[in-house]
Amino acid sequence: MFKLTSLNLNGLRSAATKGVADWVAELAPDCICMQEIRVQASDIEGRFEAMAGLKGYFHFAEKKGYAGTAAYTKHEPSEVVVGWGDPEFDAEGRYLELRFDTPKRKFSVISCYFPSGSSGEERQAAKFRFLEGFFPHLIALKREREFVLCGDINIAHKEIDLKNWRGNQKNSGFLPEERAWMTKLLDAGVEGAGLVDVYRLLKPDTTDEAYTWWSNRGQAYAKNVGWRLDYHLATPGTARLARNEQIFKTLKFSDHAPITVDYDLTL
Repeated sequence: MFKLTSLNLNGLRSAATKGVADWVAELAPDCICMQEIRVQASDIEGRFEAMAGLKGYFHFAEKKGYAGTAAYTKHEPSEVVVGWGDPEFDAEGRYLELRFDTPKRKFSVISCYFPSGSSGEERQAAKFRFLEGFFPHLIALKREREFVLCGDINIAHKEIDLKNWRGNQKNSGFLPEERAWMTKLLDAGVEGAGLVDVYRLLKPDTTDEAYTWWSNRGQAYAKNVGWRLDYHLATPGTARLARNEQIFKTLKFSDHAPITVDYDLTL
C-alpha cells in the first residue's frame, strides 16, 4: 500500500512549531506533498532536508516568504522535475514532480499549489492564466505516464464542496469559470482531460466532513464553515487503486487540513 498525503502548510517553519514533523512520523506516509512552504534553500539547510525519515525535495519561489512546494518521500525518485515550464508560475515555486519509473511503469507524484485569486482582479487574472496553461500540460503528461497530483487547487468544484455555496458564487474559488475548468479536467470525453477526483471517487456524497480549508475570519473552523480546496487528482488507472481516504482534523497545522489516500500500489 502506498500512503500519500497532501497538506498546505501556510509556512513550513510555522507548521514545524505546531508539531507537523511529529505528526508525519506518526502517520508514516510513503510520501507527503506540501504547498505554500514559504521558505528558501537557506532556510532548509540543516533543518528541513528530511522529515520523519523522509527525504525532502523542493521548488522554492523566487520571492521570499511566498508560495513554494515540497515533497518528502521514503522512496528514491528516478527523476525530479522542478517547474512545469511556465516562467511566470515556475518563478512562484508552484510545481514539483517526483517520478518513480520502472521498466514496467511510469508513475509520478506531483505537489502543486494553484494560485489564489481572492486578493483581487490582478491575481484572479493570473489564476486564469495558470489554469489555461496548466490544462494542456496535464493532458500531455497523462499521455506519457500515470500520476497523482496532490495539492491546494484553490477551487471548490461543486455545491457540496463548500458550506455557503450560495453566497460564494461571485467569489474566487467558486467562480463559474473555475468550476467549469474543474469539470473539463474531470471529463473523460474528447474535450476533457479525463482525470479523477479521488476523494469524490471514494466519498461521492460527503459534505461537511469533506472540507479541507477554513477562513481565519469569524469562527469558520469552530462552526465548520469550510471549503474543499485540497485534492488528489489522478489518472484513471491510478485512481482505481485508491482504497481509503482520511482528512485529518485532530490537530491544526495551518488553515488547511491534510488529506491522505492509500493506493494499492508499490514502488
